[in-house]
Amino acid sequence: MAQNQLNKIAVIRLSSLGDILLSTPVIRALKQKYPNSEIDFIVKEQYKDAVKFNPNISNIIVYDPGNVNSIKDELKNNGYNLIIDLQNNFRSRAIIQNINTEIKRFHKPSIKKFLFVRFKINLMRELKTIPQMYAEAADVQLDENGLDLFIPDNIEPQIEKVKSYIGLCPGSKHFTKCWPQEYFIDLGNSLMSKGLDVAVIGGKDDLIVCEYVSGQIKGSINLCNENDLFQTAANIKHCKAVVCNDSGLMHTASAVGIPVIAIFGSTVKEFGFVPYHVSNLILENKSLSCRPCSHIGLPECPRKHFKCMMEISPNSVLENLLQVISIS
Repeated sequence: MAQNQLNKIAVIRLSSLGDILLSTPVIRALKQKYPNSEIDFIVKEQYKDAVKFNPNISNIIVYDPGNVNSIKDELKNNGYNLIIDLQNNFRSRAIIQNINTEIKRFHKPSIKKFLFVRFKINLMRELKTIPQMYAEAADVQLDENGLDLFIPDNIEPQIEKVKSYIGLCPGSKHFTKCWPQEYFIDLGNSLMSKGLDVAVIGGKDDLIVCEYVSGQIKGSINLCNENDLFQTAANIKHCKAVVCNDSGLMHTASAVGIPVIAIFGSTVKEFGFVPYHVSNLILENKSLSCRPCSHIGLPECPRKHFKCMMEISPNSVLENLLQVISIS
C-alpha cells in the first residue's frame, strides 16, 4: 500500500508522562501526513489522560502486563498498515512480536548516553530533542508548534486568575533530579515578598514535599493532588511561570504554553528531555566534571556532595525567573 493510502496506524508509548507528552508533536505530524488515517495509541492506564482528548487520536488502547495477548490480537485483527514503537523496550516488543505489518522503532541513543554518563565522552553535542528523535523514527516532519495537552472545558483552575502566581514544582521521581526543598522555600518566600503569589504544584508522589514546602511559604497555596493531570494542567496554565525540576510537570507546563525555569542536576539537556517550543531557561551547574551521573536520576549523589543542585542558589533562580517573566 502506498504511503499516502495508509489508513490504520498504531503508536506505542506506554510511559511516562513526559515521554507521552513529547510524542504528541509526532502524532500531530502523522495526522498531517496521513489525514485520512485512524491513529490508535497504546499507553498505560495511569498516563492515558495525557492523550485522552487528543483529536488526532482515534482510539486509546490501555496496556497492562496482564492484557498483552489481547492487545496482540487486537493489533492483528484491526488491519494496521503501520505500527510505530516509540517505547522500544521488552514490553513494547512483546506486544508486536509476530505481527505481520510494517513496524518503525525509536532507536534510543543508549550507547551515547552510556559513554556520556560513565566516561564523560559527549557524542551528543548537537542538541536533538526527544520529539525530533521520535519524528525520525516515524518518518515525519514536525511543525513549529509545541506539545499537545487537551484539557476538558469543565476543568477550572483552582487559583484566582487576576493574581500573578508562580508555580513551584518541587517533586521528581529521583533524588538527584530534585532541587533542595529549602531552596524552593527560600525562593517562594522571596517571591511573596515581591508581591507575587506562589502555588505549590505536584502529583501523588509529591504530596509530602508539597505540603512541607507550602507550609513554609506563608501565603502560598498547595495545589498538589492525586495525579489529576487535567486539574494540574489547568492550574499551571494560569501561572505566569513555573519553576521545576527535570520532571513530567516540566513537560506539562510546556504543553500548556507556560514559561519554564527548569533546574537540572544529575541529568543534562543533551539527553533531549527539555522544555519543547515554549519560553524556557534551563539552569545547571556546568562547572562539575561529574555531570551527568545518570540519564534518569539516582536515589543519592554518587559523590556525596550534591553540588549540581546545592550550588544553584535560590537567589540566582530568582534573578533568572524575574527576567523571564518580565519579557514573557
